[in-house]
Amino acid sequence: MLIRRERAADVSSVRAVHAAAFADPERPERVPAEVGLVDELRAGDAWIPELSVVALRDDEIIGHVVCTRAHVGDVPALALGPIGVLPGRQGRGTGSALMHAVLGAADALAEPLVGLLGHLDYYPRFGFAPAAQHGITPPVPEWAPHFQVRPLTSYDASIRGEFAYAEPFLEV
Repeated sequence: MLIRRERAADVSSVRAVHAAAFADPERPERVPAEVGLVDELRAGDAWIPELSVVALRDDEIIGHVVCTRAHVGDVPALALGPIGVLPGRQGRGTGSALMHAVLGAADALAEPLVGLLGHLDYYPRFGFAPAAQHGITPPVPEWAPHFQVRPLTSYDASIRGEFAYAEPFLEV
C-alpha cells in the first residue's frame, strides 16, 4: 500500500471511495452525504490540500481521509473526516495507515489539535479522547458523547471552548 497526498486527477476516485464506503445497501440509488461533503469542502476555503490523503494498492485508490480548517474559539484547529475505505479493503489496516499519515502531516504543519465525531471504540487508538476532557464542546450538544479531539505537539491546554466546523459539515 502507498499513502500519498491527493492529486487533482484523484477527485473522481475519491468520490467513488466515499460512495462505496458509505453506501446504504437498502437504498443503493442514494448518493451518501459524505460524497457531497468532500466536494463542498474541496470547493471552500477550509480545504487544506496537504491534508487530503489517499491510499493506493496496485495504482488504485482504495481509501481517503481529509482534515479541514476548523476553530476552537479564535484558535485554528482541524476537523477530521470523512475517512473512507473501499468495502473490500476494510479491516486490512488501510484506515489506520490513513489516520497515522494525516495526523503526522497535521503535526508537521504545527496544527494544535484535531476534532472528529466518531466511534469511541475506534478513534482512541489514535490518541483521540472525549473533547470534554480538554474543555472543548461540539457545535451540536447532542454530539458530545461521540465528539473527540486529538492534541498534537503544538497543543496548548489553554485552547478551550466550542469547536467550529467548516460550514459544509453543518449542512450534512
